[in-house]
Amino acid sequence: METPLFTRTFWLLCTGTVLFMASFGMLLPELPGYLAQMGAHHLIGWIVALFTIGAFFSRFVSGRMADRAGRKPVMLFGTAVTALAGFAYIGAARMDNVAMAVTGFLVVRLLHGLSTGFRPTGTSALLTDIVPAQRRGEALGYLGVAGNAGMALGPALGSWLAVEFGYDAMFLASSALGVAAYGMTALLPESLPHPRKVQWGDLNVFEGGSLERAAWPSSVFLLPVALAFGAFLTVTPDLVEGLGFKYKGSFNTVVVAASIVARLIAGKASDRHGRVELMMVGAVLLAVGMTLFSNATSVPMLLTAGVVYGLSIGINMPAIFAWTVDLAPEGKAATSLSTMLMALEVGIGGGAYVSGTWYATNPEVLLSLYGGCAFFGLAGFAFLFWWRRVHKNGGFAR
Repeated sequence: METPLFTRTFWLLCTGTVLFMASFGMLLPELPGYLAQMGAHHLIGWIVALFTIGAFFSRFVSGRMADRAGRKPVMLFGTAVTALAGFAYIGAARMDNVAMAVTGFLVVRLLHGLSTGFRPTGTSALLTDIVPAQRRGEALGYLGVAGNAGMALGPALGSWLAVEFGYDAMFLASSALGVAAYGMTALLPESLPHPRKVQWGDLNVFEGGSLERAAWPSSVFLLPVALAFGAFLTVTPDLVEGLGFKYKGSFNTVVVAASIVARLIAGKASDRHGRVELMMVGAVLLAVGMTLFSNATSVPMLLTAGVVYGLSIGINMPAIFAWTVDLAPEGKAATSLSTMLMALEVGIGGGAYVSGTWYATNPEVLLSLYGGCAFFGLAGFAFLFWWRRVHKNGGFAR
C-alpha cells in the first residue's frame, strides 16, 4: 500500500514553513528604505548579499548534520535564529551612533542568514523522507506553495506595519512569527532512521562530506535563476515605489500568487513529464519576465512582468529540488540539497550585490538591470538543452 501524502507531519511541516517564510520575507521590501533612513542607501546591495553569505557558509554544516544527527535539530536551529533576529534588529538600531547602528544592522543581517542556511535543508530532506518517491515533485511543489504563501503574506504585512506603525512593529511581528514557527517545528517527528546527537565534529567543515558531487547539474542550472532573483529582490522595491505603490510588499504578493498557481501544477507535472523538460519552460519564462520588467514603465506592464516571473519561479523551484534528490546517493539527500542551495546563495548574493551597487551609483540603469537578468534565463535554458541532449544520447546522468 502506498504511503499517503497528506499526513499530520506533512501539514505541520507546511504550516511551519508558512510562518517561517513570512517571518523573514516580511522584512525584504522595507529594508532598503530602512537602511536609507539611516543614511546608508549606498549599502543596499549588502542587505541581501550578507544574508546569503551567512546562509552559504552555514550550508557546509547543515546538510551533513541533517544526514547524521537528523532533520529536526537542523530545522529547530534555523527557526530559532529567525525568531531572535527581529529583536536583534531593534537592538542594533539603538546603538550609540549612526555608524555603529549601521554596522550592527549589517552584522545582524549576516547572522540572520543562518536561518535559511539550516531550516530549508532540513525541511526538504524531511519531506522527501516521508513521501513516496514517485510523488516527490508533487510534494515539493506543495511545500513550495506553503513557502510562497508565507512570502505573499509576509511582505504585505511587513509593509503595512512599517508604514502604519513603524519599523519596530515590523521587526517584532517577524520575531513573533518565528516563535510560532518554532512551536510548530517542535511538534514534528524525526524522519531520519537512527539519528545520533549533534557532535562538535559536525561543525568541522574540514572533516569532509560537506558537499555532494551529484548535485552539480541542479546547482549549475539554479545559479543563473538565483542571480536574477538576487537582482529582483534588491532593485524591485524602488521600481515599485516609483510606479506609485504605497505598500511595496503588495507587489510581491502578485509575484508569489503566480508562483503558487504554477507550483500547484508544476510539481506533479515534473513527476510525469520529467524535471528537465519543466525547467526548460521555466527558463524561457524567466527570460520573458525579465524582458517585461526592463520595459515596465506603467503599472499594467509591471503586473504582467510580475505574473510571468512568478510563473517561472513556481515551475523551476520544485523541479530543481526534486531533481537534486533524484540524483542524490542513498543517505545523502540533505547533503545534496545543501550543496544545491549553496548555488542559490551564491547567485542571490552575487546578483544582489552587483545590481545594488551598480544601481546605487547610477539609478538610471534600473530597467537595464532587468534586461541583463533576461540573459540568465537564456543561459539556464542553454545548459538544460545541452544536458538533455547528452543524457538522451547515453551520456552521464550525474
